[in-house]
Amino acid sequence: MSLAVTVVHACQRAGRGGSPTAVVDEARLSAAERCAVPVAAGTSHAVFISTGEHGEGRPAVSLRFFTAAGELPACGHGTVAALAVLAERARTREYEAVLRAGGRTFLGQATGGDHRYEAAFDPGPVQLRTPVAADRQPVLSALGIGPEQASVRCRIASVGRPRMLVRVPDRQALAELTPDMTRLRDACDRLGLLGCYVYSTPSPDGRAAARMFAPSIGVPEDIANANSTACLAAHLAGHGLSALEVDMGDSLGEPSTVTATTRPGAVGPLVRVGGTAMIIEEISLA
Repeated sequence: MSLAVTVVHACQRAGRGGSPTAVVDEARLSAAERCAVPVAAGTSHAVFISTGEHGEGRPAVSLRFFTAAGELPACGHGTVAALAVLAERARTREYEAVLRAGGRTFLGQATGGDHRYEAAFDPGPVQLRTPVAADRQPVLSALGIGPEQASVRCRIASVGRPRMLVRVPDRQALAELTPDMTRLRDACDRLGLLGCYVYSTPSPDGRAAARMFAPSIGVPEDIANANSTACLAAHLAGHGLSALEVDMGDSLGEPSTVTATTRPGAVGPLVRVGGTAMIIEEISLA
């Protein structure tokens, strides 16, 4: 069966980089065949889309996300990529849809045209907790962060799946990280973590850099990770920051930026996260 794939670079920075993502219409494929799509397309992730009609006249779209290692309940840059493709197909400069993924329903929007879109969505409520030292230390050790780095701060954040947020002093400390991926995968597996999102101390205006290491799902380092940035935004909302711009992908030669905003909600901050997506090409997989 021939499979049509749209390759989108999600969360670009100034028209460059971004995370290559395969967007595919839902098809009769096994889990193994779905996992093979990002490998064949040369992307880290694939998102499968199925469209319908919502009761309020807006399109309803179901999303499923896969890496080479298996299915994910959520993928932020995959959602950004899907919204760009859906907006392009709708031939409208302002697109809105009801999205369904990971057992939840939420809104997504995209604006733009000519293959380039600004997309954002509601990632859902973020749960935060502080890890105990026995859980924190194996992850920090695998990252190469010693206990002498007193500025290190850690939180466990969950939106879909939990991951550890780790703060380092600055961008230089972030760039110099050389994690032991085998040890990091073992530590994350033991704790049931998706991976580890390491970020530099944000500037007063909310600018930061980050690297997402997720060897447990077959992605040693992610070019852009929107859901983890949403988790960081929820964490920092309690410290007076309501808007973030997080640079990622520089260590991989793919400059990316994820944006997030927060506002007060009844049971915690309400987050919107997104980025710029560029539709690059259509390919066919045999």
